[in-house]
Amino acid sequence: MMKMILRKVHVYLYVISVALGYFILWPFFYYFSRKPERYSTLNSFRRIWGLVSSAFVGIFYRFEYEQPIDWSKPYIICPNHTSNLDISAMCILIKSNCCFMGKQELEEGLVTGLFFRTVDIPVNRDSKMSSFRAFKKASEKLQEGISLIIFPEGGISDHYPPQLGSFKNGPFRLAIELKIPIIPVASANTWQILWDTGTKHGSRPGLCKFKVHKPIETAHMNIDDADALRDRVFDVMNHDLRFEGAVSTFA
Repeated sequence: MMKMILRKVHVYLYVISVALGYFILWPFFYYFSRKPERYSTLNSFRRIWGLVSSAFVGIFYRFEYEQPIDWSKPYIICPNHTSNLDISAMCILIKSNCCFMGKQELEEGLVTGLFFRTVDIPVNRDSKMSSFRAFKKASEKLQEGISLIIFPEGGISDHYPPQLGSFKNGPFRLAIELKIPIIPVASANTWQILWDTGTKHGSRPGLCKFKVHKPIETAHMNIDDADALRDRVFDVMNHDLRFEGAVSTFA
């Protein structure tokens, strides 16, 4: 009981830290979100926000690279998704201009709204037209040299402990169409620090560990290879999650 109380207190402290950081940085977020040519600086402030708001409550991030990443090139980054901390982690990981693709509801969020009305891309996955417009916008950003972060599972599963869910085809078709490399990113322990929003199980201080794989090139692929590429990325990430001792939760 005491452990759960402490975890609940911790998640409230984390939420306060995120909110306080947002409102302190809001003038900068607002200014740099007004024009697309400022989005790179906006992402720099978002990176600082993620680092500081997490560190304030004892949450840190460690990235293990299969090989160094040349961030001067655009990529499609595909992480597994078990926690709100994944968003901060991706902001910290990527050292160049980037954007997220996420559910349309984020456009109305108090904290996420500013980003999903500007730099990021909202999508209503129940609408084919919305999905078409979202991926068209993503295509334009990638061709401008902006990396795209998309959680291939489509969201955080309601299952606890989490399991790696099936992947959507969209990011893999897009990667092949534009000949953009995909970077799989896997974390087996972030959910243990904060699962989903943390409202149910709370959170705790800790080190979130991420394995960043070398880019998978798509220049030699055609659209018929999309399913095979999807399965390859799934297998790479699922192997990591098992390797990290998470076989019982990511089986």
